[in-house]
Amino acid sequence: MSKNRAVFVFIIKCIAIPAAAVFILFLLNIPYRKIDDEKYMDMWNLRMLGNQIADVEIANVGSSHGAYDFIYDGLEEDGYSCFNFGSVSQTYQYDLALLKEYGKHLDEGCVLFIPVSYFSFNNETVNETEAQALSVKYYHCLSPKNVPDYDLYTDIVTTRLPILSAGEDLLKLLPTFTPSLKVFAAEENSETAAQNPEASGMDGATAESQTAPGMDEAAVAEFANRAAMRYDRHFNNKEALFLPEREEQLLSLIDYCKKHGLTPVLITTPFSSYYNAPVSEAFFDQFYSTVNRISSDTGVSYYDYSHDARFGENLTYFSDSDHLNAEGAAYFMEIIAEEVPELRDVLSK
Repeated sequence: MSKNRAVFVFIIKCIAIPAAAVFILFLLNIPYRKIDDEKYMDMWNLRMLGNQIADVEIANVGSSHGAYDFIYDGLEEDGYSCFNFGSVSQTYQYDLALLKEYGKHLDEGCVLFIPVSYFSFNNETVNETEAQALSVKYYHCLSPKNVPDYDLYTDIVTTRLPILSAGEDLLKLLPTFTPSLKVFAAEENSETAAQNPEASGMDGATAESQTAPGMDEAAVAEFANRAAMRYDRHFNNKEALFLPEREEQLLSLIDYCKKHGLTPVLITTPFSSYYNAPVSEAFFDQFYSTVNRISSDTGVSYYDYSHDARFGENLTYFSDSDHLNAEGAAYFMEIIAEEVPELRDVLSK
């Protein structure tokens, strides 16, 4: 009997201990999901579609050039329904995935701006870690059927049980410091940020926006230095600058628009002269040859503002070498509202 009892107790422990661990994991997963959700704040605006925002008349997709360069505040004040699907490093593949998921909220005839950037036909991400991080965030805003290269395991550890991939973020579940300590830490961080913007975790665009308005000699030198860094990221150490699959993805995106009654418009947003300067003529020849061919073959208009004199030398419109700041984006919207017939037609209704 004692032997049978020992076996029974052992079996109970084998079941109870893993069950308790799983139970604790589920309990920790509940508060951690809120922490994990904060990583993807740039996708939160999608939650407004179908709620605060519907029957969208003007929209855009794209990577950071779409995300930052299209600001619709003025048009929305005039009563137009607008939406920005852009997100950092977003490719045409994910543009299409987002439209498949949320396209039902776009009005028939909606003008959809599709940014075409110098890196649009290659991989903007520079390593596998970046590419994986890019993929993961779309599991939080797309249904499995619309996630490119969907993987069940990735879905489980990133959206269903993100606690499994928390890593160092687990520490965020620990109790916070006392209020007095937090105040001290905040003051210390503020002083550090004021002395060194990059040390505070600000990205290049944010740091540059602090110096752009004055544009003294030191600020311009820093601006040029960051432009060189952007060029290095977008052009150097790439296997190829023009990948056939990227062109195919753009064509698929255009095809979706046409089949669903949307009006696609290809557009290259304004860049500073510092960003354009190191780009070779050979690249420009191939880039414009590719974009113009796609425009001609599909019958979709293409508008190029990359070398627009109203922006190129006016650094006060930029947060960095190839992204507009709020003032620049507002001015850009005014310009395309006057100069892009497809948008002008919507605004004249």
